[in-house]
Amino acid sequence: MRVPRITLPAQLAQDATGAVLIEFALVAPVFLMLIMGTFDLGQMAYGKSVLEGAVQKAARDSALETSSTLVADNTVKNIIGPILPGAQLTTTRTSYFDFVDIGRPERWNDGNNNGQCDNNETYVDENSNGDWDKDIGVTGNGGASDVIIYTVVVKYTPVFRIPFMPAKWYERTLTSTAVRKNQPFAQQTALGSNSGICST
Repeated sequence: MRVPRITLPAQLAQDATGAVLIEFALVAPVFLMLIMGTFDLGQMAYGKSVLEGAVQKAARDSALETSSTLVADNTVKNIIGPILPGAQLTTTRTSYFDFVDIGRPERWNDGNNNGQCDNNETYVDENSNGDWDKDIGVTGNGGASDVIIYTVVVKYTPVFRIPFMPAKWYERTLTSTAVRKNQPFAQQTALGSNSGICST
C-alpha cells in the first residue's frame, strides 16, 4: 500500500503552530487602545463630576461676607488635584447687579441701529469704568447682593495615555461654571448713571 506524499506547502497549510502568537500581535494593540481609552474617559468623567461639585462649593463659600476668593480657589485645586495630577487651574469671576444683567450691554442710544455704540452716540456708564461695554459685567467677586459668575478652567494631561496618538491628544481641558448671589451683608451698590459719548 502506497502512502501519499505530503508536499511542503500542504504541510505549512495544515500547521497551526504559532497562529495564536500572530493573532495576539494583531489584536493586542487594538485591545490596549480600547482599555486605555476607557480609563482615559473614566478619569475625565470622574474629574468633571468632582470639578462641578468643587466649583459649586467654592462659589457658595465665596458668596459669604467673610470669604476669601483665594481660599475658595485653593479648595478647588486641592479637591481636583488627586483626580487630575498636575492640573493647571484658571479661575475668573464676573459680577453683575442682578441676574437679568448677565451678558447684556450697557444702555445706549443706537441711532444708526448697527448694534455698536459709535458715531457720538450716548450711553449710560452703568458699570462706572468710563467706557461703553457689550457686557456690563465687572471682573471680581462684586459686593453685597451682586450676582457672580464663577468659572474654573482645568488643563491636565491624562494619567492613562492612549498609545500611538498625536501629542495634542494628551491635552485635556475641563470647564465648570457656577452662578451665585452674594449674601446681603451690606447695602448693594447701585448701577452707575453717568453718561458718556462713543466717538469711534
